[in-house]
Parts: sequence; structure tokens; C-alpha cells
Amino acid sequence: MSKNKFITEVLKSGGTIGALSPSSSFLAEKMLKPIHFNEAKCIVEFGPGTGVFTTKLLEKMSPDAKLLAFEINPAFHEELKTIQDDRLIVINDSAEKIDHYLMLHRLETADYIVSSLPFAMIPDEVVDAILKNAFEALSLKGKFIQFQYSLNALSKLKAMYTKVKINFTFLNLPPAFIFICSK
Repeated sequence: MSKNKFITEVLKSGGTIGALSPSSSFLAEKMLKPIHFNEAKCIVEFGPGTGVFTTKLLEKMSPDAKLLAFEINPAFHEELKTIQDDRLIVINDSAEKIDHYLMLHRLETADYIVSSLPFAMIPDEVVDAILKNAFEALSLKGKFIQFQYSLNALSKLKAMYTKVKINFTFLNLPPAFIFICSK
């Protein structure tokens, strides 16, 4: 997807897209670093947008792993569907329905959840439902990995997870915080 088309989608989104440009490869590298790809059988991605993280996840995933990608923006959803990989399941629905889609695809839990959702732009009750359902869908040793442009979500994440590690990258526009959460 071109940068102009991305910006058009941002302007049309009514606040559901929280970025001004697609995520950088530097951010993707930091987001994916905590993932043990040789052990991961189910990875879930919330808000994949143009697929920057999606393609990098697929490059590193095991041949028998699955990637469920939740994207509500119709243009991004269509773009993601052009990725030819049998391990990828593109879902045009809210991330709060993670449990339904895991069950639908006969997956017990998610080993990792990689989230790009702009929590600051989503109503609190929806954020709370997404976080609660993600926590419940995550395996005991799993990790919830979220990036944000501020520390606003930190208190919600710390209230839910026993360990929240924070990384930061200047090499993204805008610079981003990465939260790595463990049960």
C-alpha cells in the first residue's frame, strides 16, 4: 500500500488508525524480538494495518504455526488478504472477539499477541474488553506485546499482568513505547 493511500485511510478512519505512517522496520524488530518462533504455534495480531508486522511474523514463524490477524479497516483488510500464506487467517472483526475466533479455528490459546491498536483512540470499555479477552486467550507462558506512542496504557497493563517490561524506539515516526507483558 502506498503512503498516500495509507494517509487517505487514516483520514477516513474516524480515529481507528492511530499512526501517521506505517510502522518502521526498527519498531517491528523490537516488537518481534521477545517471540520464540520455534515454540509458537499460535500468534495473534491486533490491528495489523498494512501488514508490516504480519509479513515479518510470517517470515519467522514455523511452517505449522497459525497467525490470526484482526483488522477492522476494510481497505487494510483487503490488502492483508493479498498475502499468500496458508498460515495467515485474516479476520475483519474486533479484537475483543479473540476467544470466538480461536475456538472457530480449533486453537486453544495464543502463544503471543502482537498489538498495534491505538488504545488512546478507542473507548475505555472496548479497550478493557480487548485486554481482558486477550489475557484470557493467552497461554500461561505467553506474552502480550503492545506498542503505543505514550505511556497511557501502562496502568491498565500493569493491573492485569504480573510483569510489564517497557522498551522504546526513537527509530519510528513517531517514536514508540513497546510493552512486553507476561502473566
